[in-house]
Amino acid sequence: MLMTNRYFVCLCLAVFFFCPVRAQDELLEMGKVKLTFGLDAQGKPVYSVSYGEKPVILPSKMGFLLKEDDSLFSAGFAMTGAERAALDTIWSPVWGETKSIRDHYKELRVHLRQVRSGRLLDVVFRVFEDGLGFRYEFPKQQALHYFIVANELTEFHLAGDHKTFWIPGDFDTNEYPYTTSRVSEIDNAALVAASTAIAVRVAPDRYAVQTPLMMKSADGLYLNIHEAALVNYPAMQLHVDRASLTLTSALVPDAVGNKAYLHAPCHTPWRTILVSDRAADMLTSKTILNLNEPSKLKTTDWIHPMKFVGVWWEMQSGKSTWSYSDYPDSLNASGGLIPNGRHGANTANVKRYIDFAAANHIGGVLVEGWNVGWEDWFGNWKENVFDFVTPYPDFDVRAITDYARSKGVAMIMHNETSGSATNYERQLDTAMAFMRRWGYSSVKTGYVGRIIPRGEHHDGQWMINHYVYTAARTAENHLMIDEHEPVRPTGLQRTYPNWLACEAARGNEYNAFSDGNAPDHETILPFTRLMGGPMDYTPGIFRMRGYSNVPGRQVHTTLAKQLALYVTLYSPLQMAADLPENYTAHDDAFQFIRDVPVDWDDTRVLEAEPGDYITIARKEKAKDNWFVGAITDERARIAEVSLSFLDKGRKYRATIYKDGAGADWKSNPEAYSIGTMTVDSGSRLSLQLAPGGGAAVSIMPL
Repeated sequence: MLMTNRYFVCLCLAVFFFCPVRAQDELLEMGKVKLTFGLDAQGKPVYSVSYGEKPVILPSKMGFLLKEDDSLFSAGFAMTGAERAALDTIWSPVWGETKSIRDHYKELRVHLRQVRSGRLLDVVFRVFEDGLGFRYEFPKQQALHYFIVANELTEFHLAGDHKTFWIPGDFDTNEYPYTTSRVSEIDNAALVAASTAIAVRVAPDRYAVQTPLMMKSADGLYLNIHEAALVNYPAMQLHVDRASLTLTSALVPDAVGNKAYLHAPCHTPWRTILVSDRAADMLTSKTILNLNEPSKLKTTDWIHPMKFVGVWWEMQSGKSTWSYSDYPDSLNASGGLIPNGRHGANTANVKRYIDFAAANHIGGVLVEGWNVGWEDWFGNWKENVFDFVTPYPDFDVRAITDYARSKGVAMIMHNETSGSATNYERQLDTAMAFMRRWGYSSVKTGYVGRIIPRGEHHDGQWMINHYVYTAARTAENHLMIDEHEPVRPTGLQRTYPNWLACEAARGNEYNAFSDGNAPDHETILPFTRLMGGPMDYTPGIFRMRGYSNVPGRQVHTTLAKQLALYVTLYSPLQMAADLPENYTAHDDAFQFIRDVPVDWDDTRVLEAEPGDYITIARKEKAKDNWFVGAITDERARIAEVSLSFLDKGRKYRATIYKDGAGADWKSNPEAYSIGTMTVDSGSRLSLQLAPGGGAAVSIMPL
C-alpha cells in the first residue's frame, strides 16, 4: 500500500523512570478521548478511559494467567519506564470505502517488570480521536521463553448498564440473530438452545458475548469493543459480570483447554475501544484498520473488487442440490454415482448464469457443488471429504472455462472444507494449481462443520493461524479470497488486501432455510460484525415470498431494501444472489445492481442509529457518480437526505428506487417505484421507507 507523509510524522522518546511502583498515573489524550494508566497498591496494571467529561471504562485490571506454573502475571509489577510517540500520516488502501485514510494517534509504551519472577511485560496504548487500542508485548528476556496462556485477564469495567447489541459467545459460530438488551440482562442460554438452524454451536458460558460488541449509554455515548490484527492468538470473547457491569476477556480454548502458545518476543492482538457521541462516527472509524500492519503483498494490480452471480440461492432455497446423487453409498451398473436430476452445478445451468452475467456486465460467476464429495460432506466429522480438483460428471471444466472466457466473465472457485482444515492445507497447493490452470482468479472457502484437527474450534488459535496462512498462500498465487464460517474479521484486509471479504455472521441465506433475519438485523450489522471488515452478506433477493416449499417462509425486507444493502453493507465483493429469472421479472429494479459499484473514493454516513436506521452515501471510485442507500427496521420512517456532498454548481440526474405504495416487509414486500429528478448540491430528498424497507438512489452527472 502507498504510504505518504502529507502530514507530519513525529516520534518522541520519553525519559525512562526506574522505581518500584509509580505513584502518578500516565495520561494520554487525543481530542475528547483520554486514557489513564497506572499500577495499584498491589502492583496490578490498571487503565481507564473517558470521553470529554464522561467516564467510558472505569478502572479495569490487565494481565494474564500463565499455564506452566499457574502463575498470575497480573500483579506485583514495577514500572521501569515509559515511552511516548505520535504519528500523523496518510495511506491509500488498494480498495475500500475511501481512497485515502488518515492514521493519527498518540502512543504510550509502558515497561513493566514483575518483581518476584523478573518477567518483563510491555503494554502499548494508541489513542485516536475516536477511541484507542492497546496490546501486550512480551520482550525477549531470560525469565520467559516458550509459554502457554491459560487466561487473559483484561477487563472492561463499564460506566453504566448500557443498551447492548449482542450475540452469544460461541467458539464455532457467529451466525446468531442479535439480541438487544441491557448489559445486566445478558444471558445467551435460551438463544443458543433455540438456534437449531446453526450447524455447530459450542457456547459453554451463558454470560459470554462475541465482539464486536456495540453499546449505547443512557447519556448518549456510543461504545464498541473489539480487537484488531488477530494473528497467532485465539479470538476474544467477553464474559459479562452482570452485577458489576464488568466484561472480562474470554479466549477461545484449544482441544486440551489451553488458550495460546507463545514464544517471546511476541505480542497479542490489539484490544479496541471506540467511543463517540455520534453513531455515524462508529461507521466511519478507521481505527481498527489503522492498528493493522501495512500490506505484505509485493504487487496488488491483480486484485479487482467485483460483483458476481452464482449457482447458490437455488440450492439454499431447495430448487436444486449441491450433490450429484442422493445415494452416497450406492452406484449404478456402470460403477458411477446415480444422478438425482437436481444437481445445480451442471454445465448447461452454469452457462445460463454466465450468459446472465455477461448480458448485465456482472464480473464473475460462483459455482458451488461442482466437485465430488457432497453426498457425504457434513455431520460425520470426516477428514477426507473433498479433493478440490475432481468435478462431477455433468460439470465440464474445460467447456465452462472456455465459455466464460469467450463472454468476458471470471469464474469464482468454491472450496468447501467441511471443517477439515488439515485436509485443505494438505491439498492447498494442488487446489491452487488447478485454479491457475483453469483461469480462476478468486476462491470462496467454507468451513461448515466441526473443525479438524478434532477438538479445535473455528475461533481458536490453530484456526486463526489457518485463516491467515490461507490468505497469505493465496496471495502468493495471485488469488483473491472470500472466507465463509471463519472468525470475524479484525482489519487484516489491510495486511492482506487479497482477503476481500468473509462471512462470519448471519447472512441473507438464513432467509432461505430458517426463520430468517429480523427487519432490524441489517441496521445492527454495520455497528457490530462489519466494524472489523467487509461481509459477504449476499444481498439482492427479489422474490421475497414463494421461493421455498416451507409455508410462510419469506425474506424479512422489502425489495427496495435489498437494493439499499449494496450501499449500507460495505463489501468489495458483492453478490447478486437471486435467480436470473427473478431479476428478469424486475429488470427495471435490477438496473440499480447493474450500476452500483463495489469500490469507493468517499463515504458519508448521513444518519444512523444502531438497530433503527442507516443512510449512507458513497462516491464511485475514479468517477463522479454517487449512490445512496437508506434502510430501516420494522418501523416506517422518512429518511431526509441532504445532497450537499455533491459538487457545487453541477447538475445531476437522481434515479430513486424506493418502497411503493402500501409496501411492507411482511404483507407487501415486492412493491416498489422508480422515479428520476434533476438535483444539485442544494437539493434534499425525502425518502419514505416502509416497515422493513429501504431506498436506493443513483446520482450521476448530467
